[in-house]
Amino acid sequence: MVSSGRRRVALTLSTMVLGVCVSLPPALATPALDDRAPAVPANLEVPEGNTVAFHAHAGGVQIYVCKPSATDATQFAWSFKAPKAKLFDAEGNVVGIHYVGPTWQSQSGSKVVGAVVQSAAAPDLDAIPWLLLQAKSTKGPGVFDGVTFVQRVNTGGGKAPATGCDAADVGREMRVPYTAEYFFYRGTS
Repeated sequence: MVSSGRRRVALTLSTMVLGVCVSLPPALATPALDDRAPAVPANLEVPEGNTVAFHAHAGGVQIYVCKPSATDATQFAWSFKAPKAKLFDAEGNVVGIHYVGPTWQSQSGSKVVGAVVQSAAAPDLDAIPWLLLQAKSTKGPGVFDGVTFVQRVNTGGGKAPATGCDAADVGREMRVPYTAEYFFYRGTS
């Protein structure tokens, strides 16, 4: 028979372990394997002849600026300016940054600049879309050298605010927290 003291210790330890697991972001609690492509809508699939070379989790902000509407100067809306995020490996170590371009840069200096090819609504309606991007340029040597495509998936947050942009706010920036996973591909031929 287990004593009540031991039972309390076991229950306390179980609760602590559960608390740690529950508090991890979903992307870090169950990281995808670097060599497996994520399940995505058909329009976000990477062309044959490319394989996953690197996978990173991102945490940061999507930056928006309040601007007059291009079609009606009396209307105002939040316009996307840039991302600003840190990139993490599966163990949670910072491995790079993500910024305007869009650009992903490793701590060793290699980088890739992409251009959006396709997008798809995220399953989470409060999250920014999933994307397929094609590399416009790469710089190496390093993890991003030779990257051909990038997928942004498993997004959380980051959408432009629905309110708070009017004539008095023109030029004001808003930083909206977001998370995502990025899969970087290289050609196999």
